[in-house]
Amino acid sequence: MMFGEVYEPVYLFMERGGDVLYAIFGLILLLWLFVLERAGYFAFSHRNAMQRAVNEWEARTERKSWAAHQIREDLIASLRSDLEANMTTIKMLIGMAPLFGLLGTVTGMIEVFDVMAFFGNGSPKAMASGISKATIPTMAGMVGALTGVFAQSMLERYIKREKIRIEDRLTFDH
Repeated sequence: MMFGEVYEPVYLFMERGGDVLYAIFGLILLLWLFVLERAGYFAFSHRNAMQRAVNEWEARTERKSWAAHQIREDLIASLRSDLEANMTTIKMLIGMAPLFGLLGTVTGMIEVFDVMAFFGNGSPKAMASGISKATIPTMAGMVGALTGVFAQSMLERYIKREKIRIEDRLTFDH
């Protein structure tokens, strides 16, 4: 298969969806870069951060005073903050995807109305391009948001489990 044969359907899809589809593609790409960043942090860095915090806590000879309690709370807060980094950005990008799809719907419908005004009738052939530009971005925005919601729920489930693990690993008994 030639290079052009592979990418021609994608190019045609993007052309049928209009310019807004490129923005949706960029938004979904950015969303998944943030999701992969979180997955990479969980896979490669979180364990080391957790071990450093546990080692720091275990190195303390005294763990029952108010000061020790504050140090423990600081260690927990730091780990929780690292776990939740970029989650608000992921949620924001998920929320923006359907809105970009709606923007594509509006621009496609404007094109339909322009065709109707130019030809003076409701010719289905003349309006087909605009209707395509109205529906494809809506679908793309919704699909992007759905995949993002799935990823977000998996990340949040992992974060919730890790928060419990953090509390359990940094115990007061000595």
